[in-house]
Amino acid sequence: MQKPQKKCFAPAFFLMTHNILETLYARLYEAFGPQYWWPAETSLEMAIGAILTQNTSWSNVEKAIQNLKKHSLLSARALHAVDPEGLAQLLRSVGYFNIKTNRLKNFIGLLMNEYRGSMKVMGQEDLPVIRKKLLSVNGIGQETADAIMLYALEKPVFVIDAYTKRILSRHDILNYDLPYEAFQQLFHAGVRNEVRLFNEYHALLVRLAKDFCRTTPCCSGCPLEGF
Repeated sequence: MQKPQKKCFAPAFFLMTHNILETLYARLYEAFGPQYWWPAETSLEMAIGAILTQNTSWSNVEKAIQNLKKHSLLSARALHAVDPEGLAQLLRSVGYFNIKTNRLKNFIGLLMNEYRGSMKVMGQEDLPVIRKKLLSVNGIGQETADAIMLYALEKPVFVIDAYTKRILSRHDILNYDLPYEAFQQLFHAGVRNEVRLFNEYHALLVRLAKDFCRTTPCCSGCPLEGF
């Protein structure tokens, strides 16, 4: 059986979408201003947040992180040593706390075993290598891996989430059902590959989705109205 081919785009498509993506960013930045993402004190805290924020609100993640701080658990060594049952109780606010405890423990295991517990050491490795290792961790998918790399490790990789797919598909830029890689390829080829730009762009798309491009859209007053 022949393997399915990955989605590829002609150069002309990227030329066309380059201006669209630049214009979209300009409108969002003018409307919302800088979003100051990711709200955390350390790169490890950012990585923890990226794991815990799956299927929950950021306010719930903040509660869990505060619990970790109160118990002096915001270090790789402390999280590696802590009892899973006790850790799970501190993460109750994020929902699916037993599952997320396992995911966090798995990530910390990678950090300890491969990088001596140091996010700085992890960040010194090449992007493709880090991404492959993160995706090998049980419970970490593409979105979470890319969020860790962009926000915690400052690697130029665009994070694709349901919000981004919803916005682009509603504006007929890309079909929602296309794979993660197709959306990421679009941004990597369509805008400057800069950490700061990728950071701000993704945060602005999330802001737009929460304020206007909801499941039931609120198009009146949207910065992309008529786009």
